[in-house]
Amino acid sequence: MSEAEEFGPWLGRQLRRRGLSQADLAEQIGVTRAAVSAWMTGRAQPRMDKIQAIEEVLELSSGSLVTRQDPGTPVEGLTWYHRPAYEDGGREFGNAAAFAFDADLGVLAREATQNSLDERLGEDEPVRVRYTLHELTGERLHSFLEVLRWSEIEPHLEASAGADNKVGRVIADGLDDLRNTGRLLLLRIDDYNASGLTGPDYDDGRFAAVVRRQLESRKEGPGAGGSYGLGKATLWATSRLGLVLINSTLSTPHQGRSERRMIGRLELPWRRAAGDEWAGPAWFGEPDPERNGATRSWWADEQTAERLHIRRDSGAPGTSFLIVGAHDPSGEADDLESMHAALVKGLVRSFWASMVSTADTRAMLDASVVAKRDGVVVVEEEHVDPYRYEPARSRALRAFLEGATTETLTSTEDVLQASVPLYVPPLKSAGKTPKIEHRAVLLITPTDEEDVDANQLVCMRSNRMVVMARPMTDLPLGAQRVQGVLLAGHAAGAGAQGADAAEHFLRTAEPPEHNDWKRTDDLTATYARGAATAIRNFRTAMMEEVRRLLRPHEQKSDEGPAALRELLSLEPPSAPRSPGFPTVKHVDGTVDASGAWRVRVEVKLPRRDDPWLLSPTLRFATRSGPKPMAEWAELVPESNCELTEAGHLRFAAGARTAAFRGVSDVSSHPVSATMAAADVDLRRVKETSA
Repeated sequence: MSEAEEFGPWLGRQLRRRGLSQADLAEQIGVTRAAVSAWMTGRAQPRMDKIQAIEEVLELSSGSLVTRQDPGTPVEGLTWYHRPAYEDGGREFGNAAAFAFDADLGVLAREATQNSLDERLGEDEPVRVRYTLHELTGERLHSFLEVLRWSEIEPHLEASAGADNKVGRVIADGLDDLRNTGRLLLLRIDDYNASGLTGPDYDDGRFAAVVRRQLESRKEGPGAGGSYGLGKATLWATSRLGLVLINSTLSTPHQGRSERRMIGRLELPWRRAAGDEWAGPAWFGEPDPERNGATRSWWADEQTAERLHIRRDSGAPGTSFLIVGAHDPSGEADDLESMHAALVKGLVRSFWASMVSTADTRAMLDASVVAKRDGVVVVEEEHVDPYRYEPARSRALRAFLEGATTETLTSTEDVLQASVPLYVPPLKSAGKTPKIEHRAVLLITPTDEEDVDANQLVCMRSNRMVVMARPMTDLPLGAQRVQGVLLAGHAAGAGAQGADAAEHFLRTAEPPEHNDWKRTDDLTATYARGAATAIRNFRTAMMEEVRRLLRPHEQKSDEGPAALRELLSLEPPSAPRSPGFPTVKHVDGTVDASGAWRVRVEVKLPRRDDPWLLSPTLRFATRSGPKPMAEWAELVPESNCELTEAGHLRFAAGARTAAFRGVSDVSSHPVSATMAAADVDLRRVKETSA
C-alpha cells in the first residue's frame, strides 16, 4: 500500500472517477455532507458499516478502502486522447528525438537494453531482458485491434499517412502492409529485476519521464548509461505506425497497486482528422476527469493484457514495451528470421561484456530473442552466449574478474593486464581543485586467425556496455592477432581510484548515440578548461599502452639480423602454400511451419584475386547411412556473393568471408526435416556451367 496517500485524497479520486460529488455520496450512504467533508479533510474516519456502504456505491472490491487500492479499468472504459493542436498555430511533423540515431534493430537493442540495465534493482541477480517477435494474422489480429480501439485511431493514421513528410511516408507504408497482407508484426521487450515505471502519471518520476516527456533522463547515480533521455524514442521509431503499448510491474506501489500498470502512446505528426486539428501524440488509457478528458494509465486484468499480447511472465518488477507494426528502419532485416538474427547481433555487439559471469559472481544481464507466428515458435529462443560470439574478449574479461591475468603472453589463453591513466579535470562549479587520477584497466589476449574483428580495442564503463571500438593501428611488425578490452570507471573494479569522477566525466563525453568518448557541448560546459584535451590524451594513452604491451622483447643473438640470415641461408625456399578452398564457417537453421529448412550460412574464403564459383549442397544428416541431398527452393545472397542464372553462387574476388541464406524444397526431402539435421557443403563448378 502506498503510505504517501491519505484516505481523503484517495476517496476524492474515486468520487471523480465515478462522476459523483460529496453530496451524492452522503445521500446514497445516509450520512451528512459534513461527515463526508470530515473524511475528505482527514478530521474523521468512516465506521466499518459506512466503509462497506462506500465500497458498494463506488463499486469497489471489499477491502479497497483499507488498502487504498485503485480499482482496475474494464476494456470498455478505455479510450484514446489526442493532444489538440496548438492555439498559436505551431505544427510539429514528428518527434525530433526519433531522428537522433541512425535507427536499426541493433540501435534499438542497444538503447532499450541500456535502459533496462540502468534500472537494475540489485546486484545479486541479472536483469533479464527478452525480445519477442510475434506476427499476428486472422482472429488473433482482429481481437488485438478490437481491444486497441483501432476504429478510433485509424482516421488519425490515415490523415498522417497522407502528409508529404518522412513520418507520414513510414506510416503509409505500415498501413499498406497491414491491409495488403493481413499481418501485423509485434516486437515485445520485457525486462525483469528492474525498477518498473514508478511514480505519478504527470508529475516527476520514471513513468512521466518515459510516457509524457522528451529529453528527460531520470537515471540515478554516476554509473548510468543513458543521459540524454533520447533512447526511448527508438521504441517509437521502430514502429511503422508510431505506436507502443506499455505494461509495467512496479518496484514501488502506486495507488496501492504494483502489477499491470498499462498505457499506450501513439506518436504522430500534426494532422487534420475527425473534424479537427491535432498536435501530434495520443495516449490510450483511462479517461482522467481531473485533466479535461486526458487519459492516464490504468490497472489492467490478466485477460486484457493477454489480448493485447503484453502479459508478463511473472510478478517480478520491470516493464514490457510492445512495438506495434515493428520493422527494421534500416531495411536490412525484413522477415522474422533476419530480424531475430539482427537483434541477437545487436545484443552481442553492445552487451557481450554485461553477460559475462564468473564462478563467484552473476552476470549483469541475461538476454534472449525468440520469434513466433500466431503463438507458434518459428525461431527458437536463443539465450545469448557471450563465449559463442566473443570468445577471446569474454575470456579476457573473465580472467580480470577472477584475478587470473598474466604479465606475458605465453599461450593463446593468456590475458595481459595493464593500466591507462585518465586525469579528470575539476568541475567548473568546484573552483580551483586538483585533477583526479583514474586508472582504467587494459586487457589484451590472443585471438584466432578466423576472427574477422581481430586487433580491435573495445571500451566500456559502468554496466559494461560497449561504448566504442577502435582499431589497433601501427602495431609492431609481426605482432600476433589480439583482442583488447578497456574498462573505465566502475567497470575497472570495486574500489578503483577515482571511479565516480571518471564515470561522470566519460558520461558527459558521450554523444547521444553513446558510441564514443570525445569533446561534447556537455563536456565543455560542465568541466574546467582542458576537458577536451584530457579526453584526447586518454585516447592516445590507451593506444600507446597497447603498442607497448605488444612490442617484442629484445633478444641478443650472435647469429646476426634475421634478414641477413635469410639471405645467407643454404636451405631451399619452401614451396608456396596452397590457396586452400572455401569452407563453411557456421550454419544457423530452423524448420519453418511448412516443413522446410531455413538456413543461414557463413563461408570462410582463402585469399584469391579471382572470384569463386560454388554450388551449395544441402544434405540430410540422418542417424545412419549416407547423407541424401535435397534441392533448394530459394537461395538468397547476403554478403560478398551473388546468385548466377544457373543457380550457383559467385563469391567476390578478394573477399575473406561471405554469407547467404537458403530455403529447402520440401518436395525433395528424403525424410521429414524434423527427423534429420541439415548439413551444407560447397562444391566448385566451372564458370562455363554458370
